[in-house]
Amino acid sequence: MENTMTFEDFGIKTFGRTSGTMKVYCPKCHSKRTDKSDKSLSVDIDEGVFNCHYCDFHGSIKSKPYKIYTKPEWKNNTELSEKLVKWFEGRGINQSTLIKMKITEGMEYMPQHQKEVNTVQFNYFHNGELLNIKFRSAKKAFKLCKDAELIPYNVDAIFGQKECIICEGEIDCLTYVQCGFDNTISVPNGAGNNLEYLDRFIESHFEDKETIYLATDTDTKGLELRAELVRRLGADKCKIITYGEGCKDANELMNKIGGGFVAVRDSIANAKDVKVDGIFEIADLEDELNNLYLEGLKHGEYIGLHCVDQLISWVTGRVCIITGIPSHGKSELLDEIIYRLNLNVKWKVAYFSPENHPKQWHIAKIISKLTGKSFSKQYLSQSEYEQAREYMKDNYFFIDPEDSSDLDTILEKAKFLVKRKGIKMLVIDPYNKLEHNMENGLNETQYISKFLDRLTMFAKQNDVLLFLVAHPYKMKKENGRFEVPNLYSISGSAHFYNKADYGLSVYRNDEAGNVEVHIQKVKFKHLGNTGVAYLQYNLVNGRYVEFNNGESNWDTNNHLNIKLFNESLNQDTVQPNLGFDTEGQNIDDGDFPI
Repeated sequence: MENTMTFEDFGIKTFGRTSGTMKVYCPKCHSKRTDKSDKSLSVDIDEGVFNCHYCDFHGSIKSKPYKIYTKPEWKNNTELSEKLVKWFEGRGINQSTLIKMKITEGMEYMPQHQKEVNTVQFNYFHNGELLNIKFRSAKKAFKLCKDAELIPYNVDAIFGQKECIICEGEIDCLTYVQCGFDNTISVPNGAGNNLEYLDRFIESHFEDKETIYLATDTDTKGLELRAELVRRLGADKCKIITYGEGCKDANELMNKIGGGFVAVRDSIANAKDVKVDGIFEIADLEDELNNLYLEGLKHGEYIGLHCVDQLISWVTGRVCIITGIPSHGKSELLDEIIYRLNLNVKWKVAYFSPENHPKQWHIAKIISKLTGKSFSKQYLSQSEYEQAREYMKDNYFFIDPEDSSDLDTILEKAKFLVKRKGIKMLVIDPYNKLEHNMENGLNETQYISKFLDRLTMFAKQNDVLLFLVAHPYKMKKENGRFEVPNLYSISGSAHFYNKADYGLSVYRNDEAGNVEVHIQKVKFKHLGNTGVAYLQYNLVNGRYVEFNNGESNWDTNNHLNIKLFNESLNQDTVQPNLGFDTEGQNIDDGDFPI
């Protein structure tokens, strides 16, 4: 189906031009600009693309750059009831701050209550335009507007500022504003490490920051959020705000501890640098250590294939080495692990995979895995194809440098994708396709040791799960069949086994009609054990299923239509009550009396 979108659909005036490039007024920011003569939007009519050099408005008429969001109506009714004003005053936030932050109040249907109730409404603006609303009821039920865009709360306040504060919830954001720190934003959906909503703001709102103060809670989810913010925004820019014993957030610091404005100001002044020099004290790790003591070691993430999951679970910050006899399915199994982790926990991925050439063939294989259909218009509908293609735009990225394929170049590109796109997985497939620049005086074993050390350091510093595919060179036959290779079989060095966190070998057993996945190394016991998982490969869609003695139980469901994960709070659905609200705030802080 041909895309019939035009520049006019985006509010862009091309004045009848049908070719060439031109500069025009940006429909998003022109009305707000001081310099009304500046035509900041560059348009390439032949390519169908546009980009504003002032705001973040960009895209293509050939494939929609943005999801279609619903925008709530701004009713500009900031008159609040006496009870609600008193409730906020009880938390140290006065009416002038509520007016400044455009807090509203009104009846709203809340699915948790199954009826309309009175709510306080936190309004999310970008470039002065209302894009979303978070509703909160007296009993601490929450929801965001259905199908509205998820953005940081109060994001306009940090544009062009040299410093900013990032906190976990709107109440904390109001607290900082009350104390005079207007340049504060809140994450929109509480603590967690899924920061997709930051992607389009990284360059425009964070690239110019000299200092970014992170004011998250110190529970497990808050620490995960803090770690992901540091990873995306850069440890050199970030400082950590802490609140002291018995105080979990800025609002408690201002009220329950009785410190008021001075205590909040001092917590910012005393914010700690993120440790980047390799020297740590127990105090630097105290929050993480306390959580580990209280909650214990936890398994990693699973992929949804039981026979594999009972042997291995996955965490970021680690290196996995995969080997196997050529054509036995190493890359196919890796694609399976990748797409399942991406669906289950939304870990985005970047591939350096020159053997998967051309890239569109590789993408077609992944689309078959996602949809469960053969990549053909005979079996894969237009809507399913477009759904998978658009999904991959947000989650899959490919590294293919024109000038060099050495490790420095690959890791430089991957680092860029960590920051700009938030990738959590990196694939190098295979080892022998990299350009290896061996330093003078190093033998092969020494070179491989240094090479693997660099992968380990990159995975740890950038908190990515790094997969390296390496072919074996020692392939022995016994009774006419090749033996299962192991990590010691890889050419060059035993370091491939010694320095891996995970080690897998893929072996196709044609006699038994299955694929054996040999888990040969799991470095930490709480993440899994060695053993063998038996799978069967579906030639139609490229998926693996558990081997069942030759009985085919193929999975042809469209996994993009199955909710393997919670999209976000940007759904009008009931959220589970786990004792904490969606902002990570305890439920004992007092309901507002409305």
